[in-house]
Amino acid sequence: MPELPEVETVRRHLAERLEGDEICDVEVRLPRIVRYPGVQAFAERVRRQTIQRVGRRGKYLLFQLETVLLVSHLRMEGRYMVADPDEPELPHTHVVFRLGSGRELRYADVRQFGTMDAIAAGEPLPRGLAELGPEPFDPSLDGSTLYERWHHRGVPVKSLLLDQRYLAGLGNIYVDEALFAAGIHPMTPAGALSPDQYDRLLREIRDVLDRAIREGGSSVRSFRDGYGRHGGFQIRLAVYGRAGQPCVRCGRAIEKLRVAGRGTHVCPACQPFTACGRVTTGVEA
Repeated sequence: MPELPEVETVRRHLAERLEGDEICDVEVRLPRIVRYPGVQAFAERVRRQTIQRVGRRGKYLLFQLETVLLVSHLRMEGRYMVADPDEPELPHTHVVFRLGSGRELRYADVRQFGTMDAIAAGEPLPRGLAELGPEPFDPSLDGSTLYERWHHRGVPVKSLLLDQRYLAGLGNIYVDEALFAAGIHPMTPAGALSPDQYDRLLREIRDVLDRAIREGGSSVRSFRDGYGRHGGFQIRLAVYGRAGQPCVRCGRAIEKLRVAGRGTHVCPACQPFTACGRVTTGVEA
């Protein structure tokens, strides 16, 4: 699933090409992509609306129209392309927005898990969007804030980082990378981390995300940006997807375990498991 860097990469591409353009018409070929308010009402709401801004919140794309907020979640393999009408469509193109510039904004989704909502002024945001925690780059967020909010939690710190209600935009790839950079084992209980460790963790989260955004995200599986290009950050990954390979720091083999039901990559030497002040290997079979 695209994470914050991939969605931000898509957002920047779409903002550059769409802001100020008008949606003249929309063709929805797969009705279940539209969650709210139904296909016909969705089309009526977005027609003749100018795209004023393309934003992002967590993993959601937000198309701010004149009187409507178009909320889009790419899920597993959703993909947007801006194309001329005579250009061949991607397979599994399910929604086509026809623009005043003469171009088309096309949404393709092989897995068909993506969603769109057209929210009018005064209506509540979709539940997942409304429940999002702070953005990692929020200037008001610091390590002390994370400690105050999380120090009473006994669940693994990776579980909280993956929960969008606690911090928005992170997924499996960048959580593994940030925890490695911070020297924190993913199974460490959130309550076992000190304020200084939370401060370092937040710095590393921001650094990993910032570097990934500059590289256009990671195409670990199928991600492409709006131009059809692979992300470049996958060649910089330190632990994710590198089980059995030597650690880039110490040379010990990267191990794979499961945390919060997710495949998790860790260096047992650089990320010792800490629980209640005790350091162990903590690696599961």
